[in-house]
Amino acid sequence: MLSEERSGRLAAWGNALLAGLVSPDDAVLAVVGDDAVHRVEGLPGESGPVGLTLAFGRLRSLGVTGFRVALPAPGHPLGLSGPPEFNARALDAEEAVVAFGAPYGLVPEVYEAGPDGDLHVEVVWHCLPVREAPPADVPSLGEAERELAEALREATAVLSRLDVAGSGPVAEAAVDAYRARAERGREALAPGYPPRAVRVLELAQRVGLLISVAYENGHGGAVSASEMAARGEALRPVERTARRAQVAAYNAFVEERER
Repeated sequence: MLSEERSGRLAAWGNALLAGLVSPDDAVLAVVGDDAVHRVEGLPGESGPVGLTLAFGRLRSLGVTGFRVALPAPGHPLGLSGPPEFNARALDAEEAVVAFGAPYGLVPEVYEAGPDGDLHVEVVWHCLPVREAPPADVPSLGEAERELAEALREATAVLSRLDVAGSGPVAEAAVDAYRARAERGREALAPGYPPRAVRVLELAQRVGLLISVAYENGHGGAVSASEMAARGEALRPVERTARRAQVAAYNAFVEERER
């Protein structure tokens, strides 16, 4: 969870498009990002894969009025509502988009294509039926913000004591990459999202970066088995809390419209 998920981009910009706040071209450009192309497969009424512009229009005609995000992990079906077939596919991808207003969900499958030295990324979104039910374990924005701040304080204290908060060239490169993305002025969320959702998402993504750095940077100063266990125990709940916060931020658009 080092930056924005593809499901987050699709849900956020799809919501802005459905609300009439952005054009189809702008929404598609934002969703595709640095990838080469995105297609949607399995849409009702379509015999094969279609582009995002047509897919958004088709979903709107099917009754979709908004999009939510799911970021499940083993033992934590965050944002999912079933059925098991959809949940299993979303768990394999570690992300999904769940439509609001019609029982459909989208799960991305990512491919690398092209010759060596000139690879590009293509994404196929598989459209599947979903159960119309409240998403699992998604907090409100206020709850997410409070939980994230508390979890971050606790984890920082433990990681600092074990000297594994993240240091060295790997950590520095990751932080530099994050700052470069922020300085390019990318929008954390699409137009129409409340400022609190933007704040929660940015904090969750920063926390996700720190977790990634800590995991990728070896064991740091945690040399004993007990210290390594303490390190893992400190990181796991923070990672879970950060994922919940990301989902709450992406889903805020639909939640506000429901209220």
